[in-house]
Amino acid sequence: MTRQNRKRRAGRNVFVGWVYRYKRLISDSLQKPYIMSDSLERLRDRLTPEQYDICVNKGTEPPFTGKYYDNKEPGKYVCVCCGTILFDSASKFDSGTGWPSFTEPSDGNSVQFSQDVSYGMIRTEVMCKKCNAHLGHVFDDGPTPTRLRFCINSASLDFKEKNN
Repeated sequence: MTRQNRKRRAGRNVFVGWVYRYKRLISDSLQKPYIMSDSLERLRDRLTPEQYDICVNKGTEPPFTGKYYDNKEPGKYVCVCCGTILFDSASKFDSGTGWPSFTEPSDGNSVQFSQDVSYGMIRTEVMCKKCNAHLGHVFDDGPTPTRLRFCINSASLDFKEKNN
């Protein structure tokens, strides 16, 4: 075996090892449920099946079906699980994706991020910082000034109208 073939084989082994670890990471992350601040039984009783699936099991609602994707009223969007204020309607924009989209969170401490490697993609997951509920994902193709698009499931949100 030539030196060049040994190098190729070594590179292949590294790649195969990486794929094995990556697959294991994906399967491990899909099997572990969130640890929520509220008990899962109380959440199951309080939320609709769709809300529970999205917030606890990291589900996604179909595009253009959510309650708030086309909402243009002034107010605040809060976490459906714990009531934390997450987004302001002033940062909402029409991204054309079918999900409510925001340029930034209402407060820098209201959301947290995690790497999501499900479905063969690498994305940045957005979660409620207080209760760890899955909200959606953030992408770097949004409008100015932040260039971010927080693509959030309507089912993970409640809307509080602005009082005049």
